[in-house]
Formats: sequence, structure tokens, C-alpha cells
Amino acid sequence: MTVIYSLEEINAIAKQILATPSLKKIITFHAQMGAGKTTLIKELVKELGVKDNSSSPTFSLVNEYRTFEGEIVYHFDLYRLKSVEEAYDFGIEEYLDNGYLSIIEWPEIYTDELEGYDFHEMILTNTEYGREIEFN
Repeated sequence: MTVIYSLEEINAIAKQILATPSLKKIITFHAQMGAGKTTLIKELVKELGVKDNSSSPTFSLVNEYRTFEGEIVYHFDLYRLKSVEEAYDFGIEEYLDNGYLSIIEWPEIYTDELEGYDFHEMILTNTEYGREIEFN
């Protein structure tokens, strides 16, 4: 699915993503800086019923959110990682293996390791018509 959207339509895009049949428990976000990854992720977790204010975990590497129903959502930002070993050091495999929704910004350092997982990939770009999302 590829969609071009504006910020005014971001809630509808989040709902459309979450309504995907057989939505996988891992979603990766690929994009350049400023393409809207964090903005879309904030809308996704809001739609999931997360009570807390969500933000990009640039320095903490992972944020844990809870929905109104008590479900856990993990939000990773791997931008600062210099090696895949750093991902292993903070226990990324334990997070991904537990069955809760995991949303990963800047997954490039961990791409080869994700091959063993079933996941969706989102590619976001800014275009002259708005933000474009490709959802696989």
C-alpha cells in the first residue's frame, strides 16, 4: 500500500495501518530525518489507546507504553547505535520475542537480524504533494 497524506489526514492513516489484516507485531520505519516517523508513531500509539505522552526514545533507545487495556507497546529508536552489538546489549531480542507490538525507528543497523522475524516495513518520504508512506 502506498498513500500520500497531509498532517490533517494522519489520524486516518494511523487507523488504516492498525486495521491492516494480520498486522504484524513488529513495524519498522525507514525515512530521512524530518520525514514524519515520530509524528506518525505518536498517532499510532494514541490510536492504540496509550495513556502516556509518547516521544521518540532517541537517548533511552526504547520507550514502553501501556494502552488502556494494559497491552504493552515498545517504541525503539536505533539512530544512535554504532553496531548491532549495542542492540544486543540493551536486550532488543527479548523485547521483540515477547509478542507485544514493537515499533522501530531507524532499524538499518538491525536489518539483517530482523530477517528471522515477521514484520511490516514502512518507508516514509516527503514529496511535493505531501508525505508518502509505503507499507509492506
